[in-house]
Amino acid sequence: MAIVDHPTTSWQAMQEGNVFYRRQQCYSTPGKLPELGDYIVAGCRYGGPIALMRDHTKLLALGRSTPAITKAQIQIYSPAGEGLLVFSWDQGKIIRFGWTIDEKLAVLNEEGVYRLYDLQGDYQQHSLGAEAAELGVIDARIHDNGLVALTSSLTLLEVKGWEGGQPLVLANPSLSEPPHSWAVIPPDLNISRHVEVLLSVDATIYTVDNLESVDQRLSRGPFTHVSPSPNGKSLALLTFNGSLWVVSTDFQRSMAEFETSNVPGAEGPIRQVEWCGNDAILVTWNSTVILVGPFGDILHYAYSGTTFAITEMDGVRVMGEDVCDLIQKVPDSTLSIFRPGSTSPSAILYDAWESFARKSPKADESIRSIKPELAKAVNECIDAAGQEWEPHWQRRLLNAAKFGRGFLDFHNPTDFVQMGQTLKVLNAVRYYEVGIPLTYSQYNYASPSRLITRLTSRNMHLLALRISGFLGIKPDAVLKHWACAKILRSRPTITGTGKDAELSADDEVCRMIVEKFEELGGTEVSYADIAKKAWEVGRGGLATKLLDHEPKGSDQVPLLLDMKEDKLALVKAVDSGDTDLVYHVLLHLHKRLPLGSFFRLLEDGGKGLAPASKLLEVYAREQNREMLRDFYYSDDRRVESAVLSLEEASHMLDQTSRITAVKTAQKFFSEDKDRSFEAKMADESARLLTFQQQLENEADGKIKFFGLSLNETIRLCLLNGFSKRADKMKSDFKVPDKRFWYIKLYSLTESRDFEGLEAFAKSKRSPIGYEPFVRHLAEKGYQKEAIPYVAKCDSPKRADLYVECGEWRMAGKECKDRNDKAKLDELRKKAPNSMIARELDQLRLQ
Repeated sequence: MAIVDHPTTSWQAMQEGNVFYRRQQCYSTPGKLPELGDYIVAGCRYGGPIALMRDHTKLLALGRSTPAITKAQIQIYSPAGEGLLVFSWDQGKIIRFGWTIDEKLAVLNEEGVYRLYDLQGDYQQHSLGAEAAELGVIDARIHDNGLVALTSSLTLLEVKGWEGGQPLVLANPSLSEPPHSWAVIPPDLNISRHVEVLLSVDATIYTVDNLESVDQRLSRGPFTHVSPSPNGKSLALLTFNGSLWVVSTDFQRSMAEFETSNVPGAEGPIRQVEWCGNDAILVTWNSTVILVGPFGDILHYAYSGTTFAITEMDGVRVMGEDVCDLIQKVPDSTLSIFRPGSTSPSAILYDAWESFARKSPKADESIRSIKPELAKAVNECIDAAGQEWEPHWQRRLLNAAKFGRGFLDFHNPTDFVQMGQTLKVLNAVRYYEVGIPLTYSQYNYASPSRLITRLTSRNMHLLALRISGFLGIKPDAVLKHWACAKILRSRPTITGTGKDAELSADDEVCRMIVEKFEELGGTEVSYADIAKKAWEVGRGGLATKLLDHEPKGSDQVPLLLDMKEDKLALVKAVDSGDTDLVYHVLLHLHKRLPLGSFFRLLEDGGKGLAPASKLLEVYAREQNREMLRDFYYSDDRRVESAVLSLEEASHMLDQTSRITAVKTAQKFFSEDKDRSFEAKMADESARLLTFQQQLENEADGKIKFFGLSLNETIRLCLLNGFSKRADKMKSDFKVPDKRFWYIKLYSLTESRDFEGLEAFAKSKRSPIGYEPFVRHLAEKGYQKEAIPYVAKCDSPKRADLYVECGEWRMAGKECKDRNDKAKLDELRKKAPNSMIARELDQLRLQ
């Protein structure tokens, strides 16, 4: 068993022994990394990889192991020195590259084009816009959630997020030349929640945001390095003469000063000024590294060759040619336990556990001495276990905490259990083959789900899946990424030729993905997302098969439309029962397909697409009559076309158009042998409208005929002296005599043409009799004019008709002539007054 150094072995004291810093070796990387001094390097925070690009301003010595590179090439290594990715760049001069919070490499060129590369080499490309392309970009700063670019016109452009949004122009600092150095404070570290740019100009610093540019009126510049602290509250400034000055970011408080020119062994220019947490600053030269404390204390660290430092939230990671170290302030819990001579409760608890392990009675005495503070000591041991890198010391500290818990009546074990789980995860990802040197603080800040995403981006799906299961996190994200990676790596099997071979592979890959999801419980994974990936890489058949397993029609349909699987998309939409989705597909297809192809698709769908056809009718009837007309015509639906024409005619104001529409309806009806009646009616309607149009012309438009019914038209003709036209309409439209007589009776009565009415009644024998004459005239108040027609009516009805006309005496006389005593008695009883009653009595006595 290897001997494990005590935690204090790597400690170095500052501030007269009150503060300690430690250098923890994460990985040994001899021969794995090239000479960092020959490269431009960008490091990813939270234990992420580093990206290297050959610095063409430096000569490359012959005979070295570094491969010859003819064009810009970026290499990505894990902190353990393992190569993750190499890709070439052919999009113009690279101005800056850096890492996003999602561990993607952002690469920006001089034309304002930037790409976001993942660790598999896939990228998304965006641009800063036409103005940036025209002006050119001369420098940039990239932070976790965006970038700020400096154009050749010395204006600042900010990109918020990595979705390719439109860049924002920050306030104009009115520069006459590029700044000596500059840095950005990200929005999440600013009280205003806006990015703040710090520009070293002449002897001062300008702070620029989206609203204003402020001169801080300093006199100690210019500054070669401007470095904000991880919490954004402090600023490290390095002058040209080597003075390191630490101030608050509002420039109201000077915190420390240090002369770097007096550091022994430091040769050449300073390469980096990086923060170690928020309390100390790391300054690096070609082969010398020092840590400057808040009171000017320094610690020396020796490295062979050039180093590269990456600021972390709780320390600083130093990459050398043969080592990866983490330098950080010793955490309080660790210091409390392991500090030489410590008498804190946690140190006593740890000592008691060691005594117990040696079976020494001193353990009981030690526990009793800290009994009031035992719970605090247990918690400190648990926290210290999380701060240790070596599993040996993690176990010892957790055992000490476990030992202390045994003496507590009540203690929540949640923290203890979670720490054990967390350490298992951290130890797994710190392994050199994984190469993510994550600290406990960084793990808590970035969350477990972010760690799982980082593992899947490295195609470490098995480890990500095991960690998900271990921590009780749904494996959906891992399974989705695994499925997409599986599709990219799979190739058609050689079981046939051409398309058959590919189909064979599609079936196999689809089966594997579905089985894996069912086995591991990926019930919430969207098959549509995976199918989209398959389609993007040219595996349309596989995409279709995967979509068959997608339960949500709303997820299936959009991709099927993109794949131009039109009929299948429509079938899936109909099967989903979602009318909005069906409408979405129909309108999309109507816009994209030729009209004939669109309608043919619906026709060929048969009963399965019948609901879609009906929904299209409903929509078209309300929104697009032209499309409905085309749909009916293409589907040879003559009756519906005719009805549609009639509906449209009813809303038309132009007479000619309306007649044409009715004639069109008649034509459609005539083409259906079962609709001869409708065809005849439509024809008569068209002829009537034409006749009415002629009548209006004859009347100089003074009389409104158009659109009236046949009866009403004849009535108007009779009222307005167009009797011959009325007769012609009767003849042309075969109006029955009875109806015509009624119309003429009503019309002549309305016009009070009683002479004409009498002549009409005498013109020939009335087909309706004369009783309607009497009743209608009496009803309209013309009883006197009605009396002559009573005599022409049937004798049994005359008495009642005379009564309706108000002639009771004539009614009585009619009863007397007919010798109808019963009717006469009935009239006597109904007599309206005594005079009429006496007259009726006289008739009875005669």
